[in-house]
Amino acid sequence: MSAPVFRPALLHPRYWPLWFGLGVLWLVVRLPYAVLMAMGRLLGRGMFIFMPGRRRVAEINLALCFPQWSDERRAQLLRDNFESNGIALFETAMAWWWPSDRLRRLARVDGLEHLQQAASAGQGVVLISLHFTTLELGAALLGQRVTIDGMYREHRNPVFDLVQRRGRERHNADARAIEREDVRAMFNSLRAGRAIWYAPDQDYGRKASVFVPFFGVMAATVTATSTFARLGKAQVIPFIQTRLPDGQGYQLTVHPPLTDFPVGDEVADALRINQWIEQVIFEQPEQYMWVHRRFKTRPEGEERYYARRPKRKRTPRIRP
Repeated sequence: MSAPVFRPALLHPRYWPLWFGLGVLWLVVRLPYAVLMAMGRLLGRGMFIFMPGRRRVAEINLALCFPQWSDERRAQLLRDNFESNGIALFETAMAWWWPSDRLRRLARVDGLEHLQQAASAGQGVVLISLHFTTLELGAALLGQRVTIDGMYREHRNPVFDLVQRRGRERHNADARAIEREDVRAMFNSLRAGRAIWYAPDQDYGRKASVFVPFFGVMAATVTATSTFARLGKAQVIPFIQTRLPDGQGYQLTVHPPLTDFPVGDEVADALRINQWIEQVIFEQPEQYMWVHRRFKTRPEGEERYYARRPKRKRTPRIRP
C-alpha cells in the first residue's frame, strides 16, 4: 500500500471533532507513564458501566472459556479486563506519539535471535500474535528492533486512517502495510524473506475457516496460518507482549519457530494454533480482548451465543 498522504480536504469541518479528540489525546499522553496507567484504569471502569453490550459479550466469553471458575473469579477478571481496555487507549497513543527513545526504555525483549536467524537465511516469517489489549504498543516496540510488515485494513474515516498509519509506520521506516485481502502481496513478501505480523485468534466467518475447539468450545478458526507458511515457504514464529505489574513496562517474547508445521491437515494445524493461543491467554487473561465476539459463527444447527446486533444503515466510505 502507498504511504498515507495529508490532503487539505481532511480539514473539512466534518472532521473537526475527531481532530479535536486526537489533539486532546496527544496532549494528555505527554503525562508521566504512571499517571497514564492510573487514568486508563479509571477510563476502563467507566467503560464497564457505560458499555453494557461489550460487557455482556465479555461475560459470555468468560463463562464459555472458564466454566470451572467461580462466578466471583470471572467477575473480577471481567473488571480487570475492562481496566486493561481503558489503559490500551493511552498505550496506543504512546505507540503513535511518544519519542522512540522514551518508548524503548519501557521494553524488555527476549528471543530476537529467532527473527534475526530467519532474516539471515532469507526465510520468510509468519509472526503469529494475539489480540491482547497491548497489541498496538507491542507491535511498535518490536518494530523498533526488527523490520515487520503488517496486515492492514483501511479505516473508513480518512483522518483516523492517516493518523493510525503514520503512527504505526514511524517506528519502522522499512515496513510495508499489506491490505488484508491482498493475498498475493502477502506471499510475495514472505517469499522475499520478510516477516509479517498476523493474528489468527478472531472469528472471520466461515470462509477459509474450520471448526476446532477453543477453550473447549467449537470455534471458527482461520486456516490462513498454515496456508501462508506452506505457500510462502515461511517459518511460523509466535510472539507475545505482556504489560508488567507496578509500572515496570512491557515484556516482549519472540518464541522459537514452530516445528513440524504445517502438517498438511488444516484441522490439525488450526487446532495446534488454538492450543498455543489458549496457553498464552492463561498466562495473562486480564489482558486479552474478551470483548470480541469470538464465537459468533456457529456450526450448523447450533444456537447463537450473542444477541443479534441491530442493523445499522451503512454510510458510504468517506474519501477526501
